[in-house]
Amino acid sequence: MRILRRKNHEPEAEESYWISFTDLMTSLLFIFILAVMALMLQLTQQQSALAEQQTKFSEQISTLQTAEVVRAQMLEEIQNELKAAGIEVLVTENNSVMSIPSALLGFDAASYDIEKSYEKVSLSIGKAISRAIRKDERLKYLDTVFVEGHTDNVVFDGLEGTGNWGLSTFRAISLWTLWDKKLPENARLDSMLNIENRPLFSVSGYGQTRPVTKSQDTEKQLAANRRIDIRFTITRPDSSELLNIEKKIEESNS
Repeated sequence: MRILRRKNHEPEAEESYWISFTDLMTSLLFIFILAVMALMLQLTQQQSALAEQQTKFSEQISTLQTAEVVRAQMLEEIQNELKAAGIEVLVTENNSVMSIPSALLGFDAASYDIEKSYEKVSLSIGKAISRAIRKDERLKYLDTVFVEGHTDNVVFDGLEGTGNWGLSTFRAISLWTLWDKKLPENARLDSMLNIENRPLFSVSGYGQTRPVTKSQDTEKQLAANRRIDIRFTITRPDSSELLNIEKKIEESNS
């Protein structure tokens, strides 16, 4: 009698099970590696974006600091050049404004014309400003140069009711008109353009609103306020651009 025996398939089933388990673990490991690589790539991109925004921010600050240094150098040079010629002008502590006292321009009370006897000094000031700005491509660091007229606090009723505002403005216009008409071609100020290709110089009047003395009780104090200020403003980063950089830095850090 022939006895049939059932074949034992247990070892083959066990081997098949371990092969499937190994394939699964390999697949999971491969997925994990891909996930790590994707994360590393994302982090690298974020770090690169962060570094780029930080570089842009640093460049903006560096440009601003350079502009401040250039402005200070210009005003110092103008002041020293004029002082050597016997012309005393004042420069503010923050190196942004050069003040021309009335003694150099002849502005008596209620007057705004620059008389013939004061033209030479006025033109010397214009030439010194022109030379300082044109030197070493400094023009690119300036946004606007304001020629600002000022008055004392004595009420002025002339100029068709424009009062002290009109008087101060006409003082600034008188100086600018003299420069425009009589400065030599190589020192002209009206042809200067800022980095945005706009006229560099602007004329304005402030009346008695920005006094340089605490009181105006004496003729000396009154005369100190009858002046022209030359205000040098530098190019600055656009606030919206800085906010955009800040936002991107925050996004990169999150």
